[in-house]
This record gives sequence, structure tokens and C-alpha cells, in this order.
Amino acid sequence: MTESRHARHSARATERRRRPPARSAGGSPLVRSSTPGRDQRHSGGSHAVHGSDLPEALRSAAREARRRMDAVSAAVYLVDEDQGALSLALADGSAPSFFTLPGRMPLDMPSATVRAWATGETAVLTDPDPGPAGPDRDHVLPYPYVALSVPVATDERRFGALTVLRVEAAGAFEPAEMGILEDVGRQLAQSLARLVEDGVRVVAGPMPMLVPAGAGVDTSVCTPGWGVRDVPGSAGTSMMFPLRRLAELLNRATTMEDVVAAAQYCVMSSLRADALVLVSAREGRLWVLGHCGDSTELARRIHGAGVDGRTLVAAAFHGRALYLTGDGPPLVGEASAGVPRTEVYVPLRGEGQFVDLPLAGQNRVVAVCALAFSGHRPFPSEERVLLGMMAGLLGAAVERVELSAEQREAAQLLQGLLLPARLPDLPRLVTTARYRPADVTSEVGGDWYDVFRNAEERAVLVVGDVEGHAVESAAVMGQVRTAMAAYACEGHRPAAMIDRTARVLAELGTALTVTCCVVALDTLDGTAEVALAGHPAPLVRRPDGRIETLDAPANVPLGVPMAQPYEAREHLLESGSTVMLYTNGLVSSRSASPETCARDLLGSTDVTSSSHLEDLADRIVSEIVTPQQRRDDAAVLLARYEGAGHGDEPKAAGLHIQRRDLRGVRTARAFVHDKLGAWGLQDMTDVVELAASEIVTNALIHAGSDVDVRLRAFEDRLRLEVRDSATNPPIPSPLSLTEEEAPEAEHGRGMLIVEALAGEWTSYPNGQGKTVALNLVIPQE
Repeated sequence: MTESRHARHSARATERRRRPPARSAGGSPLVRSSTPGRDQRHSGGSHAVHGSDLPEALRSAAREARRRMDAVSAAVYLVDEDQGALSLALADGSAPSFFTLPGRMPLDMPSATVRAWATGETAVLTDPDPGPAGPDRDHVLPYPYVALSVPVATDERRFGALTVLRVEAAGAFEPAEMGILEDVGRQLAQSLARLVEDGVRVVAGPMPMLVPAGAGVDTSVCTPGWGVRDVPGSAGTSMMFPLRRLAELLNRATTMEDVVAAAQYCVMSSLRADALVLVSAREGRLWVLGHCGDSTELARRIHGAGVDGRTLVAAAFHGRALYLTGDGPPLVGEASAGVPRTEVYVPLRGEGQFVDLPLAGQNRVVAVCALAFSGHRPFPSEERVLLGMMAGLLGAAVERVELSAEQREAAQLLQGLLLPARLPDLPRLVTTARYRPADVTSEVGGDWYDVFRNAEERAVLVVGDVEGHAVESAAVMGQVRTAMAAYACEGHRPAAMIDRTARVLAELGTALTVTCCVVALDTLDGTAEVALAGHPAPLVRRPDGRIETLDAPANVPLGVPMAQPYEAREHLLESGSTVMLYTNGLVSSRSASPETCARDLLGSTDVTSSSHLEDLADRIVSEIVTPQQRRDDAAVLLARYEGAGHGDEPKAAGLHIQRRDLRGVRTARAFVHDKLGAWGLQDMTDVVELAASEIVTNALIHAGSDVDVRLRAFEDRLRLEVRDSATNPPIPSPLSLTEEEAPEAEHGRGMLIVEALAGEWTSYPNGQGKTVALNLVIPQE
């Protein structure tokens, strides 16, 4: 039954006026402590069940539904409006079927349970957990069950839905059976409404209560806080739910963020911890891999600490789980004996309960999972066994994800070494480029870009794409790029460059094909000659905003035999035109035509001056940052033609500093001083010198690589760029770890000075690292 907006508002208002003691789905009051951050009682698992009939009401309805429907299991889902989802509160039936039920269903999920809750009508689906289905995804039936769901609702409130699963071979549900389940759902809704009137909060706990159907289960072991009290086997079966879910989520995890999210839902939430931090140890120090919950302060204290420090986290890397209650020595593993009192372990976050679990990989401890609790609590043996099994799953996932990240980093490093370290400075041509690797593979790609200056007034722009994602693709790309560079520097025209490079490729004996686009631009008269080898044609944005294609004969890719010679075509560019060369990875994942998408990207930002070319490049690559859109690597090369003979013609100069040059910072300051003096910008010397010295110092210390400094003077502003080979972004603050800041970022205090000097500064990746750039307004007389 669909609930009216007025009814929902009235029900919520009534609950707020009563303000009853909050209770979990397990029924236990959630006592609010008078001391902030401290619990006055322990709630150790998914549910604690004292003083409430909510668990019994849910269990009775589920058991009645399963029995009367001859189902393998029955489940009650309760709505969580804050999370926008239906959460599994209780399930009754066979253990295997429990783990086919999703623990949480978004309210837009195409499932029978969600449809029953949303429409107020009975719904049937042949799969209880279809997952995030979409228009481009086939519907998969992984389990041999059919699901029947009815709403659990009164005229005033929708509580959730009641769902039963039956084996597919039993056939479809009959109308009479649907009526039976609807009656059970209505009775449950009335029972829940009475509980609300009595002040009970009807919500699901962080983990569901599971009640096995079999009888005669041993009840001698029952962990408080899990399952339904006094129900044989409920506690142990309920403890297996977060373990099973953790295994599923970690199997799909591809990044450390995925691992942390799985641990947050299945470990931190199920044990009611306040904070969780994953920590690795490298080069004698502890490094935070990820954290969640109220964990910022804990992560700050751990990150960068010594492995030999007297902390629980460091000690856990010896391979034993440690439990610290705050009022005595920590328990080690499952033994009751503590660490000798001569061993002092310093808690990293005030008082409370701390647990540090070693996460073992194949042959070593790869990480530690640190849990923090605001109150003191015991850890029964069953929970320690559960934590041990969870630690095993997390260890394997962390090792796999880190190995994949190392392989991807190595591939990206190789790719970066094959791309140009910097683009040449040209008086009337401003260029910038971006490269984004594919996210679905750790192999190196074959996309590249380049800019050559083969005469004082002539530039050659090149973008290309080698087939495949493998080391061979990178090797072929390096050889083709080298050949292109040689022919460009010899002064060959674009068609001849492609033709000669095709012959070189034929001699290499590779089966891979290569596409490329070559544009030779005369910066004196704006003549642009374009040659293609099976590659998308470049686009130009005219000064009046029109976007056009610089057409040329398509020809065939390099590596494909061609009887006719390659052909080119000339175009004329006006001063203020912006040219874009790109590879297919930039637009291949989009629904519209590739050329239409490329036109939209080029027209996405107003480019009114050369200094805004970087903004346009950032805007273009920001459209392809999601993993679904990064199935192929992508390269984009932008060039803005300034024309000849204008008074606002930009001035440009560059400086190269060796990685171990002890006088590099002094040289950079002298370079800035001399160039600004020559350009008549002496008034800006002090500010730019200070900014340059701080950025160069930061690059030399953190990147440990050669550093390139570039100055450009435009009509209204001055641009300073500093390039190095490290991809980590600079953070203008002392070491800090919030949810938004990456642990691997460069935390340079000098960037605070830069931020104070220039309100407009940015950092972006280039072919072999990153560029830190700032713009300063030139004072007008």
C-alpha cells in the first residue's frame, strides 16, 4: 500500500514527540552515555536482545511464512530511510539460502522485495539478488530460487517487506499462496505498529539475525549480542553472515578503497567498533592504507610511526592478534595470558578498547587491521575465531590489491618513460597534453603524444595509438615515436613522416598496427598540414567559437600494406585558434559518436587566452576519470596558435635542473630574476622568486628527479610551471590525514607559502610525472 506524504510526516512527528528509548532490531536499549564517546554497556555483535519483543515478532512471522509457504527460507526487511535502503533484519530457514539474501537493498534495486515495499503490492522475482542491473547488463540467475515478497505495512506506515524463497523446481506461486503470505505480512505490520506505540524503535541492526530451521542444535555455546536469544544455533549462524558477505565483497575488490569499504560494513559495523584503520609496514615505518569511522586522529598517529615502536599496531606485525582493554596488559591471540607487564604498549587514542589483527598473506603479515571501541568489552572465543577468519580474508585481499597496484604502477612508470618529459617552448604556439591509463588492466598501453620543433617557426604535433595493452605495445610505441622524431627533425612533411615510419614498422616484424595523426604548423602564416594513418582527424576551435574538423585523407594504419602513397591536406588557422589531437580512448566508451563527443569536450570550456589552455585540458580529462569510462588509455594534445606580429605575443623561457644539483634552487631564483628583468616585470621578481624556490625545493626533496622550470608572460598574467617525475599531488599543509587526503601525497610546508602568494595554483599529471603551476596577475599601470 502506498503511503501518503502526510501520513509519513505524521508518523515521524509522533515518534519525535514520544522520544522513546532507542532500541536495536535485536531489542536491546541503546543507552546514551553521559560521557561523550563512552558506551555504558557492551553490544558485541549484530543484535543484543534484552527487554524487547521485536526479535520474537520478526521470528514468529518469518517462521510462520516459511512453514505455510513450504519455503526454504523467509526474510524480513525493514526500511532504513537514512541510508535509502531496505536492510535484512531477520531470516529463518536453511543456512545456504541465508547467504543468497542481500544484506542491504537500495530503494531503486530491481528486486521483488523493493517492489513490494515501494508499490504496496505482492511481487515475484526469479532471483533474490539481481545486483546493480542496468540497461547494458544481462539479468543473471545465480541461485535456483524464486522469490515472493509482500509489503509489511499498515495504513499509516510502511515498515518493509516479507520475502520467502522457494526452490525453482517447486513451480510458480499460486494465488492462494500469495494470499497466505499477504495475511502474514499484515499481521506482522500490526505487531510492529503496536511495538512502535510502546516506544520500541523498529529498525534492523547492523547485521541480520539468522535462525536455522533445524532442531536439536547445541546451545551450550552462545555469543552474547548475536542472533536471537535462546534460539538454538541462531548466534553461530548469524556470525557467519558478515563473514560470508566479506568474502563476496573482497572477491570483487580491485582497489584499497574497496577493501576498506568491505571491512567497514562487515567487520567494523558488525562488531560495533568506532574506528577501523588498515596499516602496512614498509622501510621500517607504518603506513595507513585506508581508514573509516571516527578514525582520523588514530590514522594520524599511526601514519609514519616506526615499526619498532611500542604500540599494539607495530607489535601485531609479529603475527599475533592483540586485545587492549585500557586497564591492563593486552591479551595475545586466544590465550588468556597477557604480555609480560615489562612490555609497555602505548594506546594510540586515549582510553577505550583496541584490537589489532595481523592480516597474513601467503608467507608474511602484509597488514594490520586496527579496531577502536569507545567502551570496554570482552571478546568471547567465538568472536576471536570470527575475527581470525575475517583477518585471513582481508590479508589475501590486501596482498592481491597491493600486487595489482604495484604492477599497474610499474606499467604506468614504463609508459611515462616512453612519453616526452616536457613539450618544447615555441613563441607563438602554446601546447599542453594529458595522458590517462586504462583502469581495467595493469598492462601498459600504446598511446602517445609528442611535439617537435624542426625549425625556428615550424612545429610538428603528433598523437598515436598502438594496438593492444602489453609490453609489446609499449615497445612498438617507443620505436615508432623515435622514428617519428627523427623524420620530423629532418624536416620531412607529415605524409612523408608517416610513409617512412610505416616502412620502419614493417621491418620490426610485429603484427601490431599503429594509428597516428601528424600536424605540421607554420607559426608565421598559420598553415597547418594534416596527415592521418587510420586515426581520428584533429579538431580546431576557431576564435569565434566554431568547432571544425581538420579533414584529411584517412589512409590506413601503419602496419597495413598500402599500395598508394600517404596523402595530406592543408588548412589555414587564424590567430587564437585551438587545435585538439586525441586518441580513441578519450571518446570510445561514450554512447554518442566519437567525433560528436570530441567536439563536446573541446567546446566544454571558454578558451579566451593561452593561460586557460591548462583548464581546458583538465576539464577534458575529468570527463574520463570513472573506471567505466577508462577501459582504454587516452591521450590528448592541445595547441593554441597565437599568430605572428601581435603586441600581446607571449614570452617563454625554460630551465632544466639536475636531480642532485645542490645549487638548483639558487639557479632557479637567478633564472626568474633575469627573465623578469628582461621582460620589464621587475616589480614581480621578489614574489615569483620566492614561489619558484619553494616549489623547486619541494620537487627536489620529494620527487628526487630532474626538475624543469618554465616561465610564460602573457598580456595580463605571468605563469610559472615546475615539472618533476613524481605523480603524487602536493598538499599545502603539514602532514595530515583526512578522508579526502591521500596518505601518499607530498606534504610540503613550502606549499603553504605558495598558496599565500598565488590564490590560483594547480597540479596536474604530465607524461612523466606532474606539473605544479601558478598564475600571477601582472599589475597594470
